[in-house]
Parts: sequence; structure tokens; C-alpha cells
Amino acid sequence: MPASKTAEAASALACGEDWEKVLEDLLAQLSSKQLKQCDLAVFFASSSFAPAYPQILARLRAATAAGVLIGCSGQGVIGGEQEIEGRPAMALLALALPATNLNSVHLTQSQMESHTSGEDWLKLTGVSQAQANSWLLFADPFSADAEGFLNRFSTAYPHTPLVGGLASADSQTHKTYLFLNDDVFEEGMIGLALAGSCAVRTIVSQGCMPIGQTWAITSVNGNAIETIAQRPALEVLLETLQALPSDIQERARRNLLVGFAMDEYKDDFGRGDFLIRNLFGMDRESGAIVVGALPHVGQTLQFQIRDPQAADEDLRQLLERAVQEMTGERILGAVLCSCNGRGVGLFGAPHHDAEAISELLGPLPLAGFFCNGEIGPVAGRNFLHGFTASMAVIVAGENHHT
Repeated sequence: MPASKTAEAASALACGEDWEKVLEDLLAQLSSKQLKQCDLAVFFASSSFAPAYPQILARLRAATAAGVLIGCSGQGVIGGEQEIEGRPAMALLALALPATNLNSVHLTQSQMESHTSGEDWLKLTGVSQAQANSWLLFADPFSADAEGFLNRFSTAYPHTPLVGGLASADSQTHKTYLFLNDDVFEEGMIGLALAGSCAVRTIVSQGCMPIGQTWAITSVNGNAIETIAQRPALEVLLETLQALPSDIQERARRNLLVGFAMDEYKDDFGRGDFLIRNLFGMDRESGAIVVGALPHVGQTLQFQIRDPQAADEDLRQLLERAVQEMTGERILGAVLCSCNGRGVGLFGAPHHDAEAISELLGPLPLAGFFCNGEIGPVAGRNFLHGFTASMAVIVAGENHHT
């Protein structure tokens, strides 16, 4: 490909059982879009292709001449306006990013554990703060303490957005794969730092609606919340449900979650202000509720509903806000990391998130996958999420640092 002086992007999606035919289709689609060069390729592939991953990566890089290739396995993949679940597929986003610095790294769990300070982490990655206005991160959920990795990155690169997700595979496979250039890794985390003449704008849709009021946790035992406002937590939960209008009570019946405030200093809390976690169970004898987190006394809590209506409203609201915030910026493409609990299982029909993005941001080159957990910033802090759609929107510009 000849060198390009203009930032541009193209994406492709192909399905099928035969990896060689799928890859050929993918590359033919990319070729038809006449991208002048490929500095960065973001690639996602179904885990059924795992035995051929090394050959696939080698052919991809040879065909695209990608300076950097990054991505991972997914139990479902996303491309353009389509979300493919339950069928083997590949998705590719190729970007020409002149005057953009790209630095990639693979890190292991043992390296994370032995490099605790921000200074140590900068030495380990070999990427200075000035070389990173954002990071794309993908991790293996079985070998990597993702929250530990995020803490290290957030300490070393303060105020820098981290976006990505935990790799996934089909439900029978407890092994995922990470792609970096020609290499396939089965452990740790891979990352790509971007800096220079592009920026990453983030959209993190948690897909939940707060119900009732906010409360202060007053007693905990591990992941069990014993009391809220000095009352049994289960009593407060049941009271919250009983106070809801009948239609919302019905929606909440099988869709309850717990939200923990991400900024305790806010005066008012609303949709998107909480870190969403599972409500695992209730102990009617003790009055405790069990959650997918380790809460602490004094933490602010609000119960949440997660259902198709709440998820659709939240995503659309955030996309509309993003359109306003990115007025005047040229969007090149996007990487979408969507929870494997979304898709058809949540919305009852395919392509929900991809179609909403196309409708509100306009058709754009996009690739993504269904994750075991999503990485993204909310209120200026980076978190590991569940149930979310976390998106990195890559925009053209000069000397960005967000």
C-alpha cells in the first residue's frame, strides 16, 4: 500500500466455517475500500479458528502491511452494523494514522505483581506518559487480574483513558487468545498506546436504570451487605421494590443489580454514576444480600434495573451526547467491546448496539467483540465493568492528549 498523508479507516466482517475462505473474504472487502495504508489493524476472531490463529495473523499482516496488529478471540464478533453470535466469524478495523505513535506491549501476571509503582510500570512498558494519550487493552480473564492491571496503568498514566475488554471464547472453552502482531498469547494482557495526531473518545454504556434512592452501607461481611442505613439490607431492597410502579416492579423482577457510586463526593446521582455489579443472592434469615463485589462501610449504593429498555435508552442517550461533544471532529472508526450478556440474549434481536451506533454516529468503520468484562473510563476514572458496551471512537486531529 502506498503511504498516506490522510488519516482514514475501513472495516470488514466475514463469516463461515473455513478460515481460509473467511480470511479471503475479509481481505477482499478491505481491498475494495482502497485504504491507502494500514498503520493499525484491530482484529477479532471466533475461537473456533484458534488452531489457525498463527497462520491467520501472518497472512493478515502480509496482506495489509499493518505496522501493528492487536486484538483477541471472541465468542461473538462485531463489524460495521452487524453482530455475529453463534457462528464463526472475523472482524477487522484497519486504520491509516499518519503522524501517530503506536507502542504495543504484552504483559504477564507475574510482571504485574512485581511492578507495583507507577515508575516501575513505565519502565516495564517502555512507554512514557507523553507517548500515550490513550490505551487499547485486551486481557485473558483466566490468567490476568484485570483490576490489578488497570490499577497499574491508571497509576502510571493518570487521566489517560483505558478502553478494551477481556477476551472470550465459546462457552465450552476455558481458554482465550490475545493477538499482537504475529504472536498469539494465552495469558496476561496486551496493550496499545496511541499518541500524536489522533485521539480516542470513549463511550461506556452501562445499560442500567437506578431505582429508589441512594443509601449508605452500614455493615458488611466479605461480599455480603448486612445492613443499609442501619437496617437489614434485604428489608431495604424489598421496600425499594414495593415502592415502584407496578410496570417497573415487573421489569425489576428478574433484572436486579446493585450500583456502587464511583464518586462519593457527588451531590446528586443518576444513570451512569455507578459501578454495576451482580446481585447474587439473599439470606432471609440474616437479612443480608450477597453481591459480586467487596463493598465497604460508608459506600453509597443504589439498586438498578438492567433490561432491554434501560439498556437501549442508556446507549442512545450516551451516543447523542457524544455526537454533541465531537462536533467538528472527524471520526475515523471505532472499536466496540460489548458484554457477552448483551446481544440477542438481552435485546431479543441481533445487531442492537452496532445498529444504534450507526444510526446515531453515522455509518462508520467499526470492529468489536463480545467480552467477558469491559474496560472503560467513567467520570474520569478507569474501571472494569460488566454488562456494558465500551467503545473507543478514534478521531483525527493534531497532537491530542485526552
